Amino acid sequence: MTALTGILGDLAANPAAAGLDRSLSCRLPDLDQVVLGRLSSGAVRDLHAVADTPAVPKADIRLTMASDDLVALTDGRLSFGPAWASGRVKLEAGLRDLLRLRKLL
Repeated sequence: MTALTGILGDLAANPAAAGLDRSLSCRLPDLDQVVLGRLSSGAVRDLHAVADTPAVPKADIRLTMASDDLVALTDGRLSFGPAWASGRVKLEAGLRDLLRLRKLL
């Protein structure tokens, strides 16, 4: 949770994120968990983990990665761009959100 808070907090604090109000999820398949939260007002709020089941609501912005990759992103051993390009990190969102997020990532 700490690693995800660090990554998403940096994203939320970026001026390009101003005005965004979107639901977030980060699926961690190796842990069978999904972390849900909300990006709004320059901060990430209400982060909580739930079991990865079909009942998990679909967030506006969805990340999927292994927990080891999440930690590597946090401590700087892995950069988002190469991790995304190689398929280690998946990012799903609507077209408008993807265009806005590319400035952040």
